[in-house]
Amino acid sequence: MSVLLEVESLSKSYPGVKANDEVSFAIQKGEIHALLGENGAGKSTLVKMIYGLVKPDSGAMLLEGQPYAPPKPSMARKSGVSMVFQHFSLFEALTVAENITLGMDDAPNRRELSAKIRAVSQDYGLPLDPDRLIGDMSVGERQRVEIIRCLLQNPRLFIMDEPTSVLTPQEVEVLFGTLRQLSANGVAILYISHKLDEILALCDHATILRHGKVVATCTPKEETATSLAEMMIGGELDIHIATTFSPGAVVLQLQGLDMQSKNPFGTSLRGVSLALRKGEILGIGGVAGNGQDELLAALSGEEKIAPAMIELAGEGIGGLGPNERRERGLLSAPEERLGHAAAPVMSLSQNAFLTGRIRKGLAPNGVINARKTNDFAREIVKAFDVRTPGVQVAAKALSGGNLQKFVIGREVLQAPEVLVVNQPTWGVDAAAAAAIRQALRQLAADGAAVIVISQDLDELMEISDTFAVLAEGRLSRPQPAEGLTVEEIGLMMGGDLEGANHAEA
Repeated sequence: MSVLLEVESLSKSYPGVKANDEVSFAIQKGEIHALLGENGAGKSTLVKMIYGLVKPDSGAMLLEGQPYAPPKPSMARKSGVSMVFQHFSLFEALTVAENITLGMDDAPNRRELSAKIRAVSQDYGLPLDPDRLIGDMSVGERQRVEIIRCLLQNPRLFIMDEPTSVLTPQEVEVLFGTLRQLSANGVAILYISHKLDEILALCDHATILRHGKVVATCTPKEETATSLAEMMIGGELDIHIATTFSPGAVVLQLQGLDMQSKNPFGTSLRGVSLALRKGEILGIGGVAGNGQDELLAALSGEEKIAPAMIELAGEGIGGLGPNERRERGLLSAPEERLGHAAAPVMSLSQNAFLTGRIRKGLAPNGVINARKTNDFAREIVKAFDVRTPGVQVAAKALSGGNLQKFVIGREVLQAPEVLVVNQPTWGVDAAAAAAIRQALRQLAADGAAVIVISQDLDELMEISDTFAVLAEGRLSRPQPAEGLTVEEIGLMMGGDLEGANHAEA
């Protein structure tokens, strides 16, 4: 193999932080190259420079030996560099072909494009119907659209950021088959993931960043998940998760919960029932788009329903709003960090106040206590190792993983009676994920009841006492997590009704 991309001493600074500090590495043609690092290590900034979204302060890049400095993504694409982002950029009201047209610089006519979509998607084992609406597709199918849009432009380098965070195990295997096929055809792949078992199974080489610098390179197949994680954090990884399970009385009960989704492409909840006990962690798995957001909205009070459908400590709370539920001890953390869990332009201190006002007493007699609010924000930063210059920094300035740690810590430290979290470790590095899971387990050990909604099956199996699957707005009967296999659960998540029936048996 010959070198495709050379990165030479790239540096990029922002106020208060040096995101990349003389980063150098090379990617070979046909290589699957992992880019690893803790949250805030500089991975996102680096790939944004490669893709033309960010201009480096210094350093250079060579693409097949020629100077490469794309001023914008369209120029990167013309040079053969494509990227699939962690957050998809698709319009749900448009078809597959219409979305792909919008993402192409020189799109052919509709008939020719539809034929190409069918041919390329079949060739790479990712079949797509160009006339299908995005809003009717699963998350895994939507990812196919993003991938095919890139492949139609014949990339030489394909960048993927956390591509499996919302996929079932079966969809992950399909994706890996596609990536290996691309590699065999000479396409280089730069792969970012916090799922270290994926790195071990898929990648040829890895570059590890820490605090914006390259600290190690390795061949993943010669390493373990633990050794990779320890290279990332620069020390020993403590992944001990307390598993004490001593359930108490039922504290939260759902009885035949029905709720119409307000999103035209959402999933309505149908007959959802469960009984959650003190000290219990209920893991809810399911492919994204099967009612997870609607369930969290119903539990948090963002959507009001018949009072008797949700009982907290025997009180019907379906008609109460979020603040009234927080006062009674039911707290939540939604999946979307920026804009839902946190206000992007507000400081960490202000964001701490938004949900902590009631339970932490941050506004006695209606007057904000700035000192107490700042102290609460600092407590979160310290307890959950949030990497930030200070609590007056805007939420949008944090890396995704660090903001996630702040959001989860903010709710945990309010000592909830019931905590509902959606995707608690999404986009979070191995060490931080272990810390968040340990905090949730400790919360349950202290007597709280916890619901964890996640597409990460390994996570659910690691921390859950009981487990259920949410599919098409219906919840399977919760059952003991011990003894369930990832394969069985993956089939249930994929809509296998026989598997779901077996789960309820």
